[in-house]
Amino acid sequence: MLGRNDNRQAGVAVKRNMLLVLMLAALGLGGCATQFEARPESEAPTLRFQGVSIQPDDTAERIAPAELRPGDILLTSTGTLRSAGIQLMTFAPVSHAAVYVGRGQVVEAVGSGVRVRTLRALLEEESIALALRYPDLSELQAQSVRSVALEKVGRNFNYVGVAMHVPFTINRRLCELPLLPAAARDLCLQSMGGVFHLATSRRALFCSQLVLQSYRQAGVPLTDADPRLISPADILHMREGDVPSVRVKRPLRFLGHLKYEVAAAVPLAH
Repeated sequence: MLGRNDNRQAGVAVKRNMLLVLMLAALGLGGCATQFEARPESEAPTLRFQGVSIQPDDTAERIAPAELRPGDILLTSTGTLRSAGIQLMTFAPVSHAAVYVGRGQVVEAVGSGVRVRTLRALLEEESIALALRYPDLSELQAQSVRSVALEKVGRNFNYVGVAMHVPFTINRRLCELPLLPAAARDLCLQSMGGVFHLATSRRALFCSQLVLQSYRQAGVPLTDADPRLISPADILHMREGDVPSVRVKRPLRFLGHLKYEVAAAVPLAH
């Protein structure tokens, strides 16, 4: 028969284990920005989480390269270890971002620097490629995005920014704990990002930084967040119907998949 001290110790152990379970659950859900969705007055609001699935439901979600317009944003991934590492780190099935500039060409930031290459070459290399579009982007705005992106060709790759993203991505999970209001999440990310990106360059670029800066300098900012804080996963969550990690000016419209090869993709569960 247990004594009083044994009962007390058992009770403390149970509480400690419950607290540990709650902490693990919170950390497990961290990395998923959340928001409440308003419902009719007769219904309670529902809690929504970031969506990471990009598997096409049917052929309607497939698009042809000819349907792209200048300024469209391409998100891709390959079956390489480097791509898988980025996907694992960001809890998303994409690892690269590029800007379509028309005439079958894209501008992207890779290890050798910012370059122009054909869309065909990009699709041959990637296992997954999907397209997003800024809604109601005028032809003049699209040409401005295109011009800004092309002006950046030849710049160096932002290796420091990518390296800084590793600790930043790990620590930002604290800013994305469930039920944290969007305003508080933004403040947390900005303050934490200021520490991690204090020494990073605005001139040298990594892939998603290139996309965000091209839009911002063209007068169509996707978000007020520092482009150096944004990953391809963050851009994915800027799509309509998703929960963005940072507040966006306007949700991006999902156009469809240019390519989707399940066998080569690296599936990740959230």
